[in-house]
Amino acid sequence: MPTYYPVYLNLEGKQCVILGGGAVAEGKIAKLLEAGARITLISPEVTPFIRDAAQRGELEWHPRKYRPGDLAGAFLGVAATNVHSVSLHVFEEAEERGVLLNVVDDTPLCTFIAPSIVKRGAVTLAISTGGASPALARKVRESLAGSPALEWADMAGVLSRARREVKNRGLAVDPQRWQCCLTPNLLELSQAGREDEALDSLLSNLLDGGKADLCPNVDQCRAEGCPSKPGGAAG
Repeated sequence: MPTYYPVYLNLEGKQCVILGGGAVAEGKIAKLLEAGARITLISPEVTPFIRDAAQRGELEWHPRKYRPGDLAGAFLGVAATNVHSVSLHVFEEAEERGVLLNVVDDTPLCTFIAPSIVKRGAVTLAISTGGASPALARKVRESLAGSPALEWADMAGVLSRARREVKNRGLAVDPQRWQCCLTPNLLELSQAGREDEALDSLLSNLLDGGKADLCPNVDQCRAEGCPSKPGGAAG
């Protein structure tokens, strides 16, 4: 079994070809549209959902079977025909053209596999077992979806604004200091809709070297200067 390199792809405006028009293709379409991809779907028959999407102009549908050359110009392909002989031909073309390919339920023919996803706001967690067990990936996803740890995703907006402000000021802040400044109080403010207050508090803690419970070196944390960490270590 291959070892996969985890990556997030920017598919904005990229040509993606889907072969197959069933329920599995529906799921792929929804995620690709969300990512801003341009979709061409090839299948003699499609679900009502796909037909409606084509009528709305969300994708281009060719009502026929796969033909060699259908991956020309594609950045990414998905084979969801459930016919191994077709998938094999698609794989060969993808290899020839250098197209990233996912063949549903046929891992040896994949150049990438789709992970199980947990999403909360701007934060996305991708879970993969490397093709060993989709059922296990789903179980982990369902467990993580209800985890209190995922609540930290609610701070994404505040953290994005703070990061932008620090960069605009041309300042350097040690990565460990960011971790030390992410407190339950900030999370509560964010979740209560008091994001401006949360931002002001976060920036104050990040940039003030005189805070008694934080390292005085905002750009380089030192073990002896961070009494808030166990044993006085800043990490």
